[in-house]
Amino acid sequence: MFDSILLGLNEVAHLNVILAIVLGAIIGITIGSIPGLEPAGVIAILLPLSFSMEPLAGVMLLVGVYGGAWYGGAIPAILMNTPGTPVAVLTTYDGYPMAQRGEGKRALSIAYTSSFVGGIISVAALVFLAPVLAKVATKFGSPEFAMLALLGMTFVVLAHGKHVFSAAMMLGFGIFLGSVGLDRSFNTPIYTFGQTWLLGGVPLVPAVIGLFAMSQAFVLLSNKGPDSFETKLEGTGYFGGFVDLLRHKIVVVRSAILGVFMGLLPGVGEFGSQFFSYTLAQKFSKDPDSFGKGNPAGLIASETSNNAVTASVMVPLLAFGIPADALMAMLLAVFTVHNYTPGPTLFAERPEFISGLYISLFLMNIVAFLYLTFATRWMVNLTKISGKFIGAVILILGFVGSYSQNYQASDALIALFFAVIGYVLRRNGIPGIPIILGMVLGPVFLTRLKQSMGISNGDMTMFFTRPISVILLSLTVISILVFIIGKIRQSRA
Repeated sequence: MFDSILLGLNEVAHLNVILAIVLGAIIGITIGSIPGLEPAGVIAILLPLSFSMEPLAGVMLLVGVYGGAWYGGAIPAILMNTPGTPVAVLTTYDGYPMAQRGEGKRALSIAYTSSFVGGIISVAALVFLAPVLAKVATKFGSPEFAMLALLGMTFVVLAHGKHVFSAAMMLGFGIFLGSVGLDRSFNTPIYTFGQTWLLGGVPLVPAVIGLFAMSQAFVLLSNKGPDSFETKLEGTGYFGGFVDLLRHKIVVVRSAILGVFMGLLPGVGEFGSQFFSYTLAQKFSKDPDSFGKGNPAGLIASETSNNAVTASVMVPLLAFGIPADALMAMLLAVFTVHNYTPGPTLFAERPEFISGLYISLFLMNIVAFLYLTFATRWMVNLTKISGKFIGAVILILGFVGSYSQNYQASDALIALFFAVIGYVLRRNGIPGIPIILGMVLGPVFLTRLKQSMGISNGDMTMFFTRPISVILLSLTVISILVFIIGKIRQSRA
């Protein structure tokens, strides 16, 4: 254990890694502080840049933006009643009423401290869970990985609740896009329509940039009316958050555990953890009627749970090589570029990288907390930036980023194609994340399914005779049945 820590410290003790951690956290906080600008888009733009960096630095740049955005999203949520990130919606429920009472600084302190505690607990969970699950993954064969990918895709669809049908359609579209290219098994072009530039498949990076970054730019550019805001800070001190957390210890622990658990489930993530954490905090509160009116416990539940997801969501990727959300799909691309294969072999072959990743994640949370504690008074001014200006900058960077990966005009056109699709989806409330996960998980499922069929000579009973495969398949069926039963009860009510 001590040797692995030393190896990790040696990996982190490089200027490029330290800069990636600090810059990632600051960029993420900045993005979260600007209403209307989502972190996924910025991460997509930074993805090509991360390919040219060292593996740990590239990963931490993206993860820093991801984690930092959840910290920064609390600023506009509390001061303006406008979520800086989509997962900060519940933060507005009690944060904004506190600010209206003149307790804006106290609310921000609670949010920062809750985010820090949730983030640290999430990293600790990653440290203990990832190696254990990686050992379990050594017992996985093609049938198990096929069923795991199927379970992941099922969770991705079911997690969208009211939009489950449209999410399923988008997942299917993503699976179709993931199957385009040259089939290595039979050396046969699939859905290329005679276009040689499609033989390598639909490139993931331009698709991600277009779907998340450039589509958001179109939204910002097309918005009418005022697109900047004025905010003000009231109250005293940013250091009282720990005292408030000590008063609500049970809420903190419960919300952190829920966040860690939800992070392990593909497609569920921050939204599910926030909803359950907030609901339970209100249910077990002595004053449930005060929730939504400025109860610190509601703010603690929201911010602790969504930051407890940030590291635990990496467990399926590191242990099994299966991404749980769009960001993990981008990280998988970073690993692939650097010839790092997530899974059990990564722990055995690159222990220094794994230890360095753990230490870097701890440092990222510390940097984010300290930066926000001392820089909030200046961060508030970011809300005055024009949304149309931000949209124009993102659009330019999106074209540059998509073209610079392979220096091919076709990549820029693909990014534009996905930008139009993303814009239409956003305007109609249709989720776009399943498209990316379909492009990543679909080929995993199809490849492993073909391998399983080859091993068993076409005998489908293989999936029912292997214990782990049966468990994963059963979880998939049970999840679908529970969702259907819930919908039936809801319609009757």
